[in-house]
Amino acid sequence: MRTPVDFLRRTLWASASLGLALSLTVVGCTEEPPKPQPPAPATPEPNATAKEFAAYTQLIANNSDEFTGGALDQQKWTFEVQDDWFNNEKQATTNSPNNLYLTGGEMHIQARREQLRNKQFTSARIVSKNKMTYGYGRLDVRAKLPKGQGIWPAIWMLGLNDTQVGWPACGEIDIMELRGSVPNVNVSTVHYGANTASRQYKGTTWRLPSGDFSEDFHTFSLIRSKDQLRWFVDGTETFSVTPGVVSPYPFNNPFYLILNVAVGGDFDGDPAASEPFPKEMVVDYVRFYQYPQ
Repeated sequence: MRTPVDFLRRTLWASASLGLALSLTVVGCTEEPPKPQPPAPATPEPNATAKEFAAYTQLIANNSDEFTGGALDQQKWTFEVQDDWFNNEKQATTNSPNNLYLTGGEMHIQARREQLRNKQFTSARIVSKNKMTYGYGRLDVRAKLPKGQGIWPAIWMLGLNDTQVGWPACGEIDIMELRGSVPNVNVSTVHYGANTASRQYKGTTWRLPSGDFSEDFHTFSLIRSKDQLRWFVDGTETFSVTPGVVSPYPFNNPFYLILNVAVGGDFDGDPAASEPFPKEMVVDYVRFYQYPQ
């Protein structure tokens, strides 16, 4: 027989059980806080790994120029027009067809002995800055070079951040420089350092087995990989650098290309009054290759 007390006990027990069940239910439905996720793996930079010369087979057309057509492609190049240059050079640079023109699929940069304002020589200098920017890969420039005392043709590169950090902190890569008085020797150099006061450089020279660079076209190449630069002439490796021998090392950053012919100055002295002009560097092509990813 149920008594009022039994009924009350049963009611209190049922209420307590229901409360405990609801409490467990609430606890069971609480979501765990999100766990920290590991960072996504970094995307490897294209062509960061060094490979042999012949592995670079994919032509990057937007970073290449065959110099066809009647005028310089200004989607790829900019004329640098200036009267005064560095290294005590004696030329003013122009955008005149007297100093740069295209014909037969070749580009001609001519240095001339002619008066322009306070200069006795004119020439041309073109840059690919903000138009053709180069990362890792193989850059080939096929060219025939001028010779003669005081003639200074160059195929070289500067870091794209040169206006932000200055030279030489941006890095300079001289793929080819030639002293016109020694026309069978290619000079390859890097310049680096925090500022001009601490500027350092490392380089080498490489001599043609026969003849000189004015007699025929030769291909000057640079392969840039992560933490490595390698220079080649006609496919033969001539020089290399890594951070082990160059520090600070700014050469993993984007770079742009410069082509020019300087006259006189500190590199090879000044031309004699009897030195014949014009002097020209003829460029057959600029080609940039990467290996397929």
